[in-house]
Amino acid sequence: MSDIARLRVDLLTREYPPEVYGGAGVHVEYLARELRRLADVRVHCFGAPREEPGVTAYAEPAELAGANPALRTMGVDLAMAAGCAGTDVVHSHTWYANLAGHTAKLLHGVPHVVTAHSLEPLRPWKAEQLGGGYALSSWCERTAYEAADAVIAVSAGMRRDVLAAYPAVDPDRVRVVHNGIDTVQYTPDRGTDVVDRLGIDPARPSVVYVGRITRQKGLPYLLRAARELPADTQLVLLAGAPDTPDIAAEVEGLVAELRANRSGVVWIAAMLPKREVIQVLTHATIFACPSVYEPMGIVNLEAMACETAVVATATGGIPEVVADGETGLLVPIEQATDGTGRPLHPERFVADLAARLNELLADPARAAEYGRAGRRRAVEHFSWDTIAQRTLEVYRSVGAAG
Repeated sequence: MSDIARLRVDLLTREYPPEVYGGAGVHVEYLARELRRLADVRVHCFGAPREEPGVTAYAEPAELAGANPALRTMGVDLAMAAGCAGTDVVHSHTWYANLAGHTAKLLHGVPHVVTAHSLEPLRPWKAEQLGGGYALSSWCERTAYEAADAVIAVSAGMRRDVLAAYPAVDPDRVRVVHNGIDTVQYTPDRGTDVVDRLGIDPARPSVVYVGRITRQKGLPYLLRAARELPADTQLVLLAGAPDTPDIAAEVEGLVAELRANRSGVVWIAAMLPKREVIQVLTHATIFACPSVYEPMGIVNLEAMACETAVVATATGGIPEVVADGETGLLVPIEQATDGTGRPLHPERFVADLAARLNELLADPARAAEYGRAGRRRAVEHFSWDTIAQRTLEVYRSVGAAG
């Protein structure tokens, strides 16, 4: 233990509490917590100053105010790399911090480990959001991956994607360490104070979606499938942070259409605290994940830990989490190979999604059993303690030494 305790690990990330909006931020939060039991952990993140010991936040350089967002990110990365002096290993998460990790590796002569949460080549719609910055984000990611000492993929599906997107990466350097879930924090909450306040009727069946409004999350497909749900079923959307005005307008139009034809459409655009999300998930009949790109889908684990059945797209790492016919149902999809992940037959995908939702809505006892099985699976296979130990093994394998 004394040898391990001397190892200094610097985690590099855009998101860290309280500024967390996606799965990568959740991952770093819990990984840092568990690694602190095993090593000297420093966290470098974007945004406002943090009070937590060992956490340093970096603001965007004033000189880049008004510049392309990707260029501003690169400015933060350079400052972050400078802050890693004295580390034994740097570990970056998402393209936002990959350049910081790569630069720190060169500057300080230490190993760089990358965790692949998503890949820029598989998110071409980001060109809508970033303009020319998408070329910069893609360059940052590719440069870091090809030079990294190890790449951690959060699923076997993600490992395949990494090797397909970056054939110059040595397959032996790409290891699978799944995302995890805190099953003490994420546990069923049978209270009703939150659902009552949000206007959700716990006596009615409900389909719940939690996620950002992005092309990869597939929310418009769910909204079209919802046209076929039974009239007494509520559709609850904890959905915000649209990537572009176009997808925001599309979602707003589809929600308005649903509300004109059915009751029980509840849309919360704000990011709710975890406790409130947990209660909403607990009271859901089904959690729906219509993603067309999902390396792992930590939100499915969160729903499973709350004893909620899952209906999710059979893409990326989702089938490694959601056991079809045991903890939920998977929706088949034939996808374009141009990086968008869009369904080749969108009407069929929407129909299949609606069919599987209706299959479980018609059999609430089966849905409840899937929920109980989902929690057992989350507890047995996706603990953060195990993930931290496996991550530490990766650090050791690339020569990190305290």
